[in-house]
Amino acid sequence: MKKGSLTIEEFNELLREWSGKRVKVVKHELEDRDETLINLDAISYENGSSIDDYEPRHSLQLNGAGMIETTEDNYEQLPSDEFEIPLEEDAAYQFDGEKLALETSRGNYTIELLGE
Repeated sequence: MKKGSLTIEEFNELLREWSGKRVKVVKHELEDRDETLINLDAISYENGSSIDDYEPRHSLQLNGAGMIETTEDNYEQLPSDEFEIPLEEDAAYQFDGEKLALETSRGNYTIELLGE
């Protein structure tokens, strides 16, 4: 897969190749940073009908059991087997050869494949 800027189709294709593997998702929104480990079973997309900016119109769903870092090196189970990333029409998608990056006006997300 090429490095650099990706289309959503290229981003989707690469992410689907990681299904069945463990990934780390790092989310930066405002002053908040969360790190989540997910056994990625599948990915899906959801279309919503938001009337405000709080609920996203579209979202990427990372499906699989996971854990979220609560404090440094301390993790707890995710409340559900679904991790949602809100999407926007003008989101930017990148791949640096190791990590996928998704940038929206709400925040930045990186998805990294952990050990094969």
